[in-house]
Amino acid sequence: MGGAVFEGMRAYDGRIFLGEAHLERLAQSAEWVGYGLPRAKLELTKAVEAVLWANALHDAYVRPVAWRGSESASVAARGASVHIAIAAWDWPTPAALGRSHAGIRLQLATWRRPRPDTAPTASKCSGLYMIGTLARHAALDAGFDDALMLDAHDHVAETTSTNVVLVKGETLISPVADCFLDGITERHVFALASRRGLAVEERRVRLEDLRRADEVFVAGTSVEIQPVVELMEGERRSRWPVGPITRALIADFQASVRERRAVGARALV
Repeated sequence: MGGAVFEGMRAYDGRIFLGEAHLERLAQSAEWVGYGLPRAKLELTKAVEAVLWANALHDAYVRPVAWRGSESASVAARGASVHIAIAAWDWPTPAALGRSHAGIRLQLATWRRPRPDTAPTASKCSGLYMIGTLARHAALDAGFDDALMLDAHDHVAETTSTNVVLVKGETLISPVADCFLDGITERHVFALASRRGLAVEERRVRLEDLRRADEVFVAGTSVEIQPVVELMEGERRSRWPVGPITRALIADFQASVRERRAVGARALV
């Protein structure tokens, strides 16, 4: 009935990146939609490692999914068992394909992210992703890479599956995550930006703020960091360069992945 919860995780060199945060959010998402996971975080971590090992995967995308069982076909299914499956496959990032600086083009979606009092918007729940599916299909059909979604009050929310970040001067600006997912990858990017002495703001973002940004990029597990070079709003077009801050953060992100690999390797010695 759309109540499955899931996570998108990345493995680099056979090790899960930010895995603890992802599995904590998986458990929290399950609680928000009314059930608990039958396995502890350590068990799930070992299970993910086993899936990677069994499939001989080193750099991979990993998707744990939890859902209610078939004991009840009713909308109310409190007595149903909870199942967990873990899938992993080779899904290269833009950086792995040598396209980390290739900008994407967005179309403004007609679909909106729902208000937080109308759906469990903080959870990574499968039912909520149908809105993104419809919006992205429309964007792809129109020749764009993805769709930009607004909230119920005409503020910028996110794309169909990634967080949006504006660069203005030496400040990163991101919409408040009150009707969409609070991104784990975005939080990591904020930390990298702070190390560079960049400021980070989370606030309401209007389309006019987006149009006036110096640079725009998206952040998410699937793409890591990817520049945005164009937004089409009906007949209105906005364009941005792949600027120096975006380029620097892409490099920092890749270095942070290598750094974590090195730490893990030393720990095994």
